[in-house]
Amino acid sequence: MLASVLLLAAAALYGFSYWRARRLEMRFPPRGRFVDLPGGRLHLNDIRPEGAPRATIVLLHGASGNEADMTLPLAAPLVARGFRVIAVDRPGHGWSDRIAPDADDPARQAQIIRNALDRDGVTGAIMLGHSWSGALAQNFALDHADFTQGLVLLAPVTHPWPGGIAWYYAPTALPVVGWLFANLLAMPAGLIMFRSALAGVFAPQPIPKDYAEKTGVALVLRPKAFRANARDVAGLLAFVSRQAPRLSSIKAPTAIVAGDRDRIVLTALHSYASARAIDGARLTIVPDLGHSPHHCATETVLAAICDVADRVEAQPRSESAPR
Repeated sequence: MLASVLLLAAAALYGFSYWRARRLEMRFPPRGRFVDLPGGRLHLNDIRPEGAPRATIVLLHGASGNEADMTLPLAAPLVARGFRVIAVDRPGHGWSDRIAPDADDPARQAQIIRNALDRDGVTGAIMLGHSWSGALAQNFALDHADFTQGLVLLAPVTHPWPGGIAWYYAPTALPVVGWLFANLLAMPAGLIMFRSALAGVFAPQPIPKDYAEKTGVALVLRPKAFRANARDVAGLLAFVSRQAPRLSSIKAPTAIVAGDRDRIVLTALHSYASARAIDGARLTIVPDLGHSPHHCATETVLAAICDVADRVEAQPRSESAPR
């Protein structure tokens, strides 16, 4: 009897999760285009200015997000300043396929994204990474230095940190337990916790008006995306532990923007340490700012991007990545 009840409950939760996932996909369709790669498709939102672009800016979103989180505050003002903007749905997020079974590794994601940009004819770019993608953007500057013209880091995760991660990431990353959690519990639990989770990301600032509707951030609750995100987060500590000692090798002009009231990522540990490690890095700490500089301190972020672009343009041609 108990087994039958549990089976019925599991079937109901699975059906609800599948139904809500399809509704989310209908509500938030892809906004860009796809690049075909071995193993799947990567979704890019490519926005170009009139005439030749000053430079290309590649926007890399953090955990639990998608390209729209970066596009919404940054794309229009950057294009108005003459930049081409390519916002990427990282592998397994938004509308991108996971592409490879080891895509939880930031270095693997960098290679996948580089392959897509190569196929798209992009020969060099300024890489901008928020939060989780701080480590990803830094890996571009290390392993793809020929491609990376400049580096902009927003509230980045870059160094080993004390403590752990949210309780649900580790079990969701496991093979069997993770599938059950993602397909049965993530959607209903996520919908209940959704508003409070968003508030924590933006605190002490309020959630931007219509943020969820304009970005489709709830797409992360789909089972495959939820598992991909959990695996990304669960593996990040080991990755930055290996990568952090290499940061002094970064030569690309670098800017870092973070808040002094970030409750998600420790600014003193990650941003200050990256500024010390990378020669010539320029660090801006915004007072009373939380974890989302691109939304809550947009002009400061735009100034940092333009500063990096100026420094890239000032370099001798032989020292900068090809245009």
